[in-house]
Amino acid sequence: MSVINNTHFDKLTAQLDLTAHINSLQSFFSREQSLYIEGDQERHYRFIKELETIEFKAPPRIIPFTSIIMHLKKHGVLRFDQIFEVVKLVRYIRYFKNREIRGMFGEWIDKVVIPENFIEIDRYFDESGNFEEQLDAQLFGLAQRIKTHKNEISATLKRLLHGQKLGSYLVDTQVHYLNEEECLLVRGGFNHVLKGSVVGRSTGGYFYVSPDAIIKEKQSIRFIDQEREALFYEYAKQFSSKLSEMVLFLGYIDKEFDRFDHYQARIHFAKSKDLAILHAQKNSDIIMHEFKHPALEHAKSVSVDFTKKVLMITGVNAGGKTMLLKSILSSALMAKYLIPMNINEHRSSIGTFKHIDAIIDDPQNVKNDISTFAGRMKEFAHLFEHRSTLVGVDEIELGTDSDEAAALFNVILDELIKKDQKIVITTHHKRLASLMADRDDVELLAALYDEERRLPTYDFLHGVIGKSYAFETASRYGIAPHIVARAKEVYGLNHEKLNELIERGSTMERELKHKHKLVDEKLEDLQKKEQRVKELEESLYAELKAQKQKLKSEFDIAINEAKKAATANDTAAIHRAMNKANNALPKEPIEPPKKKSYNFSAGDMIKYRGQRGTIVSLKEKEAMIEVEGMRLRVKIFDLKPSGNEAVKKPKSDLTLHVEKKSGLKCDLHGMRAEEAEEVLDKFISDALINGWDEVLVYHGIGTGKLSYAVKNYLKAHPKVKKFEDAPIQMGGYGAKLVHL
Repeated sequence: MSVINNTHFDKLTAQLDLTAHINSLQSFFSREQSLYIEGDQERHYRFIKELETIEFKAPPRIIPFTSIIMHLKKHGVLRFDQIFEVVKLVRYIRYFKNREIRGMFGEWIDKVVIPENFIEIDRYFDESGNFEEQLDAQLFGLAQRIKTHKNEISATLKRLLHGQKLGSYLVDTQVHYLNEEECLLVRGGFNHVLKGSVVGRSTGGYFYVSPDAIIKEKQSIRFIDQEREALFYEYAKQFSSKLSEMVLFLGYIDKEFDRFDHYQARIHFAKSKDLAILHAQKNSDIIMHEFKHPALEHAKSVSVDFTKKVLMITGVNAGGKTMLLKSILSSALMAKYLIPMNINEHRSSIGTFKHIDAIIDDPQNVKNDISTFAGRMKEFAHLFEHRSTLVGVDEIELGTDSDEAAALFNVILDELIKKDQKIVITTHHKRLASLMADRDDVELLAALYDEERRLPTYDFLHGVIGKSYAFETASRYGIAPHIVARAKEVYGLNHEKLNELIERGSTMERELKHKHKLVDEKLEDLQKKEQRVKELEESLYAELKAQKQKLKSEFDIAINEAKKAATANDTAAIHRAMNKANNALPKEPIEPPKKKSYNFSAGDMIKYRGQRGTIVSLKEKEAMIEVEGMRLRVKIFDLKPSGNEAVKKPKSDLTLHVEKKSGLKCDLHGMRAEEAEEVLDKFISDALINGWDEVLVYHGIGTGKLSYAVKNYLKAHPKVKKFEDAPIQMGGYGAKLVHL
């Protein structure tokens, strides 16, 4: 990844409507810096994902140390505010070092060794950066003297304000501050009763006067302030001298904090808006699932599988083609710079591109004296300078004849593909789409239109060329019906038939897509049933194996006893041991004692090992039963009547009506994330089988790692409709209320 070009980046984010989103992210940084993170992006991503599992406070605003370090290298004396910037950063690092943190971040914190002599600097500043004067006896004494003089000034002003001589000249009884001087507001002629200096005039013509009676006290304060400043300077020299010995340490933590600032800003920004952070994969595929562009309020999520070289988006006007193009480019840009986005991170994968370009705006304006098409050609010419570029072109044929443009752009796209470019195109014209539709490296996508409501749906269909619906759009926005009807006549019957064929193809594709969905659902259901049968078979086999092992063990014990008796030549003992061994051997199947006999017939409802089912067929001592859609061959004496009325006509599908309940709980306290996910998976599966529609999962608060794992699992589970923090009386932030 190349270093970020701010001019190109700013232009691109503006074209893709990402400026507000980027500005919002940058407000979470502790210090102003570029969005590009130097180094291995894969390692940065792993660091971020690990930090997401840790609850930590955001760092304070801290300036870069460039000027501070340069000043120290020249043996200069830092101001207290500069010294406090270093103190703030070291205190923030110590905040993490005082916690037991493992993993990559824990190793990083352990590498930061704070010099011991820094403590002498740290102790002299409070949380707001004020110097702790009480730690120095001389400074504390000077501060007390200043306080005494200020109290005397206050008392003097109070006496003047409430004295009889000055009362008739006072405009009000307040102490005013003008040019950092305490003043009284008086009328003209005051000099007969008050000696002082006129500091200013009011809009009403009155005088702001600083009385001479307080000049002596203020002079004393100035002298004391000079003494204090001299002492402060001595401390600043001492602190600067100590910090100059730590220049390498300051340079190290300054650089490392820059990197950490990138991580924490992205994490806190993502959490504040419930966004996901994706990193660019080492390929050129763009697979977006449930992406929402940040510039849209109440946006409809879009999903696109863009694995070919060219994606051509056609279809209805104002149907979202341009915004889909911007969404594809935006996802690639945000993945490239690890910028949080609204997307399903578990099902999405965004590739890596050295450059991302957008040809969206109309280049024509009064200043550049260039036509729209000429401007477009100029922009396309720049594309040939790069390789491995993702390009988005909105209205590709803009500014010229569509038939000529189709031929020209067909060749241009061929050449760009040879340069390993990946291109997204929107167009209303079908000439270029028809020229490229049969290519293996071109994907077609059509914006759909609701004929009944006469509105775009903002949905997209793969593999077809969409109709523009220009006449319908004109009618929707107020063009008279007779004008639209006349336009259709001019347009011609053949063109209209072509559009009908295109739309019919889209309709057939939608129907096929729906049928595929139904087949996939049935296949998934069959796979689940097959898995349950397999699990039951494995359980029965394990049980049989255990019983056989137990019998073999008992038989071996009896045989060993018989051998011992034979060694002792004890005939009676030999017979007893042999009889015992034979009794331990499995006997031929014997009918169990019949406490009560039942006469079963096909269709009867029965119980088998705690489960209810139906008898499908009977054969001597065995029966074929159906339990939860599975057919099993079992012994008749293992069956019991269920108490329900018999079903005379067995059916191939079993419909189970279960009363839905709420209040089921799962407690994950103390578990590791992997263990908790396994327990939670089984818990939700059992809840779904038993018909539960609302369950409660306790994970606690703690470090937040378990809470994060539970949240990610619930987001990814296909049967979870939604979830939220439980009410206070049911666990609050330490629990999740899950709707199935």
